[in-house]
Amino acid sequence: MPGTFLPRAVIDDLVGDLSSSRSTHVPITAPFTGEKLHDLPYSTVEDVAAAADRARLAQLGWLAAGFAHRRRVLLRAHDLILERREALLDAAQTETGKTRGQAFEEVFQSASVTRYYALSARRILKTRRRRSTIPLVVQTRVGYRPKGLVGVITPWNFPLSLAAMDVVPALAAGNAVLQKADNQSALTILAVRRAFVDAGVPADLWAIVTGDGAAIGNAVNDVSDYLSFTGSTATGTQVGIRAATALRGASLELGGKNPMIVLDDVDPIKAARSAVYACFSSMGQMCVSIERIYVQRPVADAFTAEFVRQTKALVQGAAFDYSTDVGSLTLPSQLENTQAHVQDAVAKGAAVLTGGTARPDLGPLFYEPTVLTGVTDAMVCFGNETFGPVVAITVVDSVEEAVLATNDSEYGLNAAVFSGSRRRARGVASTIDAGSVNINEGYRATFSAVDAPMGGMKRSGLGRRNGPEGILRFAEPRTIAETTGLLTLPRVGSEFARLGGPLLLLLRTLKALRRR
Repeated sequence: MPGTFLPRAVIDDLVGDLSSSRSTHVPITAPFTGEKLHDLPYSTVEDVAAAADRARLAQLGWLAAGFAHRRRVLLRAHDLILERREALLDAAQTETGKTRGQAFEEVFQSASVTRYYALSARRILKTRRRRSTIPLVVQTRVGYRPKGLVGVITPWNFPLSLAAMDVVPALAAGNAVLQKADNQSALTILAVRRAFVDAGVPADLWAIVTGDGAAIGNAVNDVSDYLSFTGSTATGTQVGIRAATALRGASLELGGKNPMIVLDDVDPIKAARSAVYACFSSMGQMCVSIERIYVQRPVADAFTAEFVRQTKALVQGAAFDYSTDVGSLTLPSQLENTQAHVQDAVAKGAAVLTGGTARPDLGPLFYEPTVLTGVTDAMVCFGNETFGPVVAITVVDSVEEAVLATNDSEYGLNAAVFSGSRRRARGVASTIDAGSVNINEGYRATFSAVDAPMGGMKRSGLGRRNGPEGILRFAEPRTIAETTGLLTLPRVGSEFARLGGPLLLLLRTLKALRRR
């Protein structure tokens, strides 16, 4: 099986869109085979500055074109994403090693987000009247203006989805975008950007740079008016500090050690089948992937047995069609980290119910989906994000025990509750410290809800993407208030003495009318 379906001419054409002086090239390998895919041109700090200048200039015309124009362009981009889906699937698989089906989720999400913001931006950012303290005397309106240049830093694991969820709302609000693409997934991002440019987005308006994460990431941070970052908590903390030092706003989606609670009223067979996908989709290389399961004792044996059976039945391999269920890890560092977590757990007493072995016969970065039990807080994988195909199952005796274990984490990004009663599940969900909680699903119910905010609590990040919140972060609210001339506001002592009584009466009247 080849490691790529991307012709050399296509690769060369895409990298030509990078904002790079091409003074340095770095080899990028295909996860399926370990073979060199291409030599990626690196950008310099000077390239970042030049791209930022061009983007700011392009933003003036993009903003002046108005919401209706931006809506038409983004809707055309939506259509082009769907038309070019096979090429986008090829690119995503080639660079990440995920299956065709899991790459399709990214195409679907990208198109959904694009259509949502194309149709919603004007409504969300519309100038609206707000109540004034003194009705009829003062009129107040709140409107929004774009931040200007939005910096976007995205990782390698979900290049289409994460780019769309940050770049599209920024563009819809009238901003320019300067994106630091992870080197491993640059081709996929360039391919989806090409669809937007062909739809009418000015080429300079959405600039893409590559290179050393620290140097180029810092450069993007420094030249932007607002920054959106997705990545590890350790790196995101430093990104946030740098932005805050410059009084620059930032949204940060960071790490997670995402839990699932399986209640004792479930159909254990049905619940296990859904749980397997939540843990091993994209080989667990998702910020929202489930890595720990707490199952109540009455259904624990049946659930665990079916979970292991379903995990063993997964078809793993490299295929550019829908014949496989799980693919490859993306980077050697991910394989090393996964192996280290499993080896540490086993050495300290954990049991491997299935998996726990690399599969070099399939390719250099393949690792079997792995199920552990007996994981304790002495093990590295207990509280630290593995970001690989490893899940720990723990049996609990009560809902309270499950919730306490679930919330005993420095993270709070995603969670899931499985129950035979959705009402009961909602009650449990309300007690979980996570920015998103799925009921009878692992992550896709919330991840695909483009009209609802997505983000983390605690050390899983700041800010939200998707929904109205996802575009409001890229706009500055501005209040404009005016006096109508019906009444002159008091300015000197005698005027306060004369008008103080009527103003107090106004407050009492508003209270009586229950007006805010």
